[in-house]
Amino acid sequence: MLLVLGSGLIILAGCSGPATDTTPAPTSTPTDTHSTETPTSEPSPSANGTLSVYTLNVGQGASLLVIGPTGETLLIDSGDWRDEGEVALATLDRLGINRIDYLVTSHPDADHIGGHAEIIDALETNGDGIGAIYDPGITSTSQTYQDYLNAVERHNVTLYQAYAGDEIPMVGADVEILGPPAEPLAGGDRNENSLVVHIAHGNTSVLIPGDAESEGEAYLTDTYGEQLNATVLVPGHHGSASSSSEAFLEEVDPRIAAITSAYDSQYGHPHEETLQRLANIGVRTYWTGTHGTIRMVSNGTHLHVATEADAPTEPLQLRSASGTSEGPYTSLTDRFVLAVSSIDGSTIVTDGGETEPTTTASPTTDTGLTVTQIHADAAGDDRENLNDEYVVFTNSGDSTLDLAGWTIADAAGHTYTVPAGVSLDPGAELVLRTGSGTDTATELYWGSGSPIWNNNGDTVIVRNSTGSIVIEEDYDG
Repeated sequence: MLLVLGSGLIILAGCSGPATDTTPAPTSTPTDTHSTETPTSEPSPSANGTLSVYTLNVGQGASLLVIGPTGETLLIDSGDWRDEGEVALATLDRLGINRIDYLVTSHPDADHIGGHAEIIDALETNGDGIGAIYDPGITSTSQTYQDYLNAVERHNVTLYQAYAGDEIPMVGADVEILGPPAEPLAGGDRNENSLVVHIAHGNTSVLIPGDAESEGEAYLTDTYGEQLNATVLVPGHHGSASSSSEAFLEEVDPRIAAITSAYDSQYGHPHEETLQRLANIGVRTYWTGTHGTIRMVSNGTHLHVATEADAPTEPLQLRSASGTSEGPYTSLTDRFVLAVSSIDGSTIVTDGGETEPTTTASPTTDTGLTVTQIHADAAGDDRENLNDEYVVFTNSGDSTLDLAGWTIADAAGHTYTVPAGVSLDPGAELVLRTGSGTDTATELYWGSGSPIWNNNGDTVIVRNSTGSIVIEEDYDG
């Protein structure tokens, strides 16, 4: 059940905080109800578009940005209070994002909500705002938490208390909240009552359990069992030994783990016990401490992983690499491709798993296709003139190119797939427009409801039907 809270409230309705909290009792009443069915283990029949998940390099904290198939945005946490949301805000700016449709507070610890107030203020004042906030209703007496609530009240942002059985209505993806239960665990302990988010897109899925530890994980395994299965796991509590138990990992059965913590974590995260458990089941593991920001892009059947830094992915070898410093990324390089044949986790690795670095504009495959014009800044309001945002491609080779199944993507992972029957003769041009229209032999329409190409600079990435990159063209604003 989602409880909608008006501005001015200090505590979220229907959930008491830890014994040390002194916030007044709730006064709001439920206005929206959702079923409490467990997530289905069957995939959607098909997945259109791509889903991108960025694990941001915020040091000893957590922040994940999700961009849905239609361009909707979901931000889970915002990093440590000392950062004041700078990494998240810089990433949003780099990707040309000026609105967060769904802001998720996993729990009120200051290393997870440290930038909430600043992000709310920035987007509500100079952007297109925050659509709604989802919060587990567990409170804190910290100034960081109070600043967050003050920002919610200041801008009258819709705030929901959420728990197991609720959903976040991102178009083109199934976003379910699996925990905590309506009755708080462990006496209202903040970590154990983290919002647990499961995101599915086609055959791929990501499980983000916040800082849930033994009791939170026991609730999840007892309630959902093998339905916890996910392609990607963001290990709980920054890779702490108190999370990612053997029983929990057995049910999740992840193929990839993405740990978020500082390289020189004062708590020693990730703990060796957790890394050993991941190694025991052969999970390819990325860590912001050594890989920097991690981007995972799913088209429903394939998951492309890109990172800032090249580092080992065998869990017990993570610390053999040099550390990274927290901050917004400057460039990301494709490292790995995973093909997922079904949502039960059966997988096939393509291209040997590892992909060649592609940080330059030189194509990895010489096809003759070139980008001859990038018109990113449409006349007037970009959102109102999407068909004036376009990219022009030219076949500079000597042979006709069959483009069916090729993909065009931006740096954020938004991806367009060229439909069957599209080919390009030598010397011919093809225009891809962002908006909607009827495809012709010389013009294609992305069908996006929002701008794709960042006016301040972006990257045009073209892959052929086998997934090999043929163009990676950077441009400046």
